[in-house]
Amino acid sequence: MLEFVLCDDNKNVLLRLEKMLDSIFIDKNFNAQVALSTTKPDELINYIRNHSVNVIFLDIDLKSKVSGLDLASMIRKKDKNVYIIFTTAHLEYGLMAYKYKTFDYLPKPITIERLEDTLVRLFEDVSGSHTNFVRLDNNKTIIKQDSIQYIQKDGMKVIFHTDTRDYETYSSFKKILPQLPSQFVQCHKSYIVNLQKVTDINTSDSTIFLNNNEDVKCYIGPKYKNQFMEVFNDGNFSNNLDNSYNAK
Repeated sequence: MLEFVLCDDNKNVLLRLEKMLDSIFIDKNFNAQVALSTTKPDELINYIRNHSVNVIFLDIDLKSKVSGLDLASMIRKKDKNVYIIFTTAHLEYGLMAYKYKTFDYLPKPITIERLEDTLVRLFEDVSGSHTNFVRLDNNKTIIKQDSIQYIQKDGMKVIFHTDTRDYETYSSFKKILPQLPSQFVQCHKSYIVNLQKVTDINTSDSTIFLNNNEDVKCYIGPKYKNQFMEVFNDGNFSNNLDNSYNAK
């Protein structure tokens, strides 16, 4: 059984998080429990010193002399494998949080859909599932390959657009492409697309549509068009398209 501990300065937030976790544990048949829920950083540290803990939810701003980032630093000195998940309403802390090998970062208010997505990935990681993942940089944030629709380069950032949410990291296509299987093809200087997600292509304006959603799209650059279409057709990915479409 996985032991979860939670620390937040707001008791109402803690209670709501506990209820959502319990609901997901039951619904997904996850073997887990919330062993400790506290507003006191000292209580959390003392508990970890004397008990085995698998997953820790930390609010970053604890309204005390000790922040969630301080706690994470202390925890990492004792346990390099525990899963740390940060929660905060302050989005500017996001990149700082990943310094501590963060599994995920949940912006407040936390939704049950977002929390469930995180827990599913966590339990797959724990179980050693054969599902293939992409790891962001050197931290423990992982993304299921088959959930990625496309990857976008935006300045120094790389954005992974998945079925459930977007993930941002500072990286480059040069580092990311070697991690990906053959169905991921660079179609533009700023886009890598998952061919298994493609449901339509408009060759007149070089637009790729994904998941039967006209709002989910990326683009084909002139430099990449011939190679992209060759890979797309030769790999039989055109079977994903509507019958009305004729791949050219």
